[in-house]
Amino acid sequence: MAERAAQSNDRNARREQLASNLDRVRTRIHDAARAAGRADQPELIVVTKFHPADDVRFLAELGVTDIGESRDQEASAKAAELGELGLSWHFIGQLQTNKAKSVVRYADAIHSVDRPSLVAALAKAAASEPSRAGRLPLACLVQVNLDPLAEPGRGGALPREILGLADLIASSEGLRLAGVMAVAPLGEDPSRAFARLADCAALLRGDHPDAMMISAGMSQDLEQAIAAGATHVRIGTDVLGPRPRVL
Repeated sequence: MAERAAQSNDRNARREQLASNLDRVRTRIHDAARAAGRADQPELIVVTKFHPADDVRFLAELGVTDIGESRDQEASAKAAELGELGLSWHFIGQLQTNKAKSVVRYADAIHSVDRPSLVAALAKAAASEPSRAGRLPLACLVQVNLDPLAEPGRGGALPREILGLADLIASSEGLRLAGVMAVAPLGEDPSRAFARLADCAALLRGDHPDAMMISAGMSQDLEQAIAAGATHVRIGTDVLGPRPRVL
């Protein structure tokens, strides 16, 4: 009995902590949008990597509808367990082509499309996956590499590659070109980096006017991202706290 009471107290304390953290983050988003003179409110994607499914349940109770994950094994398990919650699942990490078949089963959006081979793998997987019947086409964002000095393998298409990749996504059955995504390079003023992303987004919309999503901004730089036009921010630590240690 005492053990159950302690567990209940722990759960209530965790829910209250998440509620408080969410309020602070939502206030930051609102204030950043107002400071930028924006009438719209950017959408919040809560990144739950390494955090348990119970945290996602609490977040859903607190009004969160969009969940971000970057590890397929973890994301697929959570999506299967929490399917009744009606959440939108965003895959935001680098994606290997051999994981495409698994990811298309649960993901509503892929934020990290950065090469033609991945587009082909996602289109093939989406076409052959029975669970996608009747669902909207898989939203795909072109991940943009904003760091020209980044080491190979870091992920992201170079700005000159964006339009070709976008055309490929838009012409692939079962996929929908949704917009662009990027992470500000370490050591650079994020305002400058996100300004370059805004230029890339404008270039993309010139050919694909419906590709309106700009996925940018994390806990440390969401204000700069919103000032540059981000429509979706991806927040993990400031909502959920430090990631649990994974052995």
